[in-house]
Amino acid sequence: MDILRGTDLVDVPWKNGGGITRNIATAQRGDHTAWRLSRADVRQDGAFSNFAGLERILTVVSGGDMALEHSGGTLHAALWQPVRFDGALEVFARLEAGPLTDLNLMFDPALCDGNVTLRDRPGAHPVTPPASGITAVHVLAGQPSIGAQVLAPADTVFLTNPAEITLSDGDAVLDIAIRYLDQSDDIRLCIAAR
Repeated sequence: MDILRGTDLVDVPWKNGGGITRNIATAQRGDHTAWRLSRADVRQDGAFSNFAGLERILTVVSGGDMALEHSGGTLHAALWQPVRFDGALEVFARLEAGPLTDLNLMFDPALCDGNVTLRDRPGAHPVTPPASGITAVHVLAGQPSIGAQVLAPADTVFLTNPAEITLSDGDAVLDIAIRYLDQSDDIRLCIAAR
């Protein structure tokens, strides 16, 4: 189990001034990105960058909702509700209630598959990482714990073995499962701020 504390994340301003990104982790196969996990502060309406060849799961983790407008309609990104779409989709984001922070999982669907699940009910929740892959648990609210480790908002825990996360009233996490499609022992994880 590895833990990346939210307080250790590094701010990287966007070139257009519309927000800030904080990289959490990437996984590489050679010089190719298999997947990437990051947080972004979005300050204003604007177009999303094109990530052709990648699948994207976006979750608003704080602030208001966001409308993701594209040629085929609008995706609604509500607080703590993951939204999945093609990284090549031309999206214009409209903030519905001011600035927000979102969590982005982007992955190459030829190498892996990803799933993001909200867990916010009190109790003990088993977490079983994929047989070939990894699970990241990202804290949204409260002070959940894994074993003796007490976590805080924006902390991320990386698991390759089964574990149990304990949630109290007001605690919430995202369970982010990333499954490698071809038993990829050559995919290398790089946790940010290390």
